[in-house]
Amino acid sequence: MRYTPTGAIERAMMRYTSLETIVAETGGEPPALDLDRLRSEAHRTYAACQATRYAEVGRRLPRLIRDVEAAARTRGADRPAVCSARAMTYNTTAAVLKRVGARDLAWQAADRAMSASEGADETILAAVGAYRLSYVFISRGHPSEAAELAMGAAHVLERRMRAGTDEELSVYGGLHLAAATAAAAEYDKSAVPRFLSQAQRAADRLGRDLNLHGTAFGPTNVTIHTISTGVKVGDARSAVEAGEGIAVDQLPGGLVGRRAQVHLDVARAYTQTRQDAAAVHTLLDAERIAPELVRHDPYTEATLTELVRREHRRSTPELRPMAQRAGVA
Repeated sequence: MRYTPTGAIERAMMRYTSLETIVAETGGEPPALDLDRLRSEAHRTYAACQATRYAEVGRRLPRLIRDVEAAARTRGADRPAVCSARAMTYNTTAAVLKRVGARDLAWQAADRAMSASEGADETILAAVGAYRLSYVFISRGHPSEAAELAMGAAHVLERRMRAGTDEELSVYGGLHLAAATAAAAEYDKSAVPRFLSQAQRAADRLGRDLNLHGTAFGPTNVTIHTISTGVKVGDARSAVEAGEGIAVDQLPGGLVGRRAQVHLDVARAYTQTRQDAAAVHTLLDAERIAPELVRHDPYTEATLTELVRREHRRSTPELRPMAQRAGVA
């Protein structure tokens, strides 16, 4: 049975408007605001999300959500700083909820992150919110709206970038990768390479793989999205070729999910080209890196279902046990 943190997170989000609840729980006035602790906890929680430790994230987030909502209602607080911590918290919430399949709740969390970013009065933070919300839109079956949102935010950044800081280039490039993913979801084979090309230009200007604002952006991530979009539009052979040549060890430390995602996408490509033994071995590599990701990824569930359907046990003896661990067979 799959563990999901959805219930506890939803309850925390449902209670956020009740100042009376905060007062009742503390026995009086809300506790003194410690913004440094909030920011530190928000960073640690997002790092756990990128490391695919979803059970840990599920334990951390309910308390963090209650704390940032209490902070938002504390008199005399540094409003932009509180809004920044709140935006980061809800961006993390949206990311993990999307990953475990709670798409409607992910949309609510991403919308709150966007609202909080406006209060922080930081263009870059608003663009990060648009980046996160774009992927939620894609997961909910609204790719055209996702591309429009991502490109709108990218154009705002473009007008102010000039030379472009590392942060700006990372978010700008990430927005183009989101747009490429949206185009692939619509099977728009002409738009995908345009967006990837823009992302590649930003990656070339950045010159290395970073992980600013949770984008994991850089040359390697552009290749990762080249693989994933290739799989989505049915260009499995190109995806396999790109996947076999990628060097994920160049990604910054902590990006466990991004490393494992490459294996999941390449396994889908192997499955599409009926290279089942290679697909199974690649899925096992992903499971060794990030077992929680394999259990929660909906595309991997479909891949395992297809592999089991045409199973040849003598060549893929590890398939059925892995499918059982993922809750598929």
